Amino acid sequence: MTFRPTQLLFLPGASGDTGLWQPVADLLQHPAARVHVGWPGFGPTPAHPSCRGFGDLVAAVLGRIDRPTALIAQSMGGAVALRAALARPDLITHLVLAATSGGLDVAALGAVDWRAGFLAANPALPTWFATHREDLSAQIPSITAPALLLWGDTDPISPVAVGQRLAALLPHARLQVVAGGGHDLARVFAAQVAPWIDAHLSGV
Repeated sequence: MTFRPTQLLFLPGASGDTGLWQPVADLLQHPAARVHVGWPGFGPTPAHPSCRGFGDLVAAVLGRIDRPTALIAQSMGGAVALRAALARPDLITHLVLAATSGGLDVAALGAVDWRAGFLAANPALPTWFATHREDLSAQIPSITAPALLLWGDTDPISPVAVGQRLAALLPHARLQVVAGGGHDLARVFAAQVAPWIDAHLSGV
């Protein structure tokens, strides 16, 4: 039986932009506490010696999950959210995955390889995330938390085929495709997606 979250963890993508989800968070009616997670060394979050790989990002998120929690994640953050959901099925109540760019073989699903160009444009970022590859296809079907999948139909980084693959693998998933949405659809279309997220978190 699905239970309701008392905490919403908002996870950014590789840019570390902790403000990406802010417009959505401001529009949500759900009463759960909102926490915007930053990645050490990414965006405005200072680097920390304890963060040296993708597993450390997962560990940092797991360290915040001490109550019923919904994970609302963008791009690379979606790959972290999938790992966290596999590790803590007892406390992850819901997933909201927007334009997830990892956790699957996204290249085989038509995604462009954005990492080299992104690193070149952001030379201060840690480089280890660009080499991380992980296919969780065999484990994802064991995730029982209901999942809302948000995809844009003009996103080359995570095309709709990635969302469709996740929808096929997750036992309780619903895919919403935003017409004209790109990789930043969570910010640009906040007014459209926030009611979907509210309904999802409330079990409507």
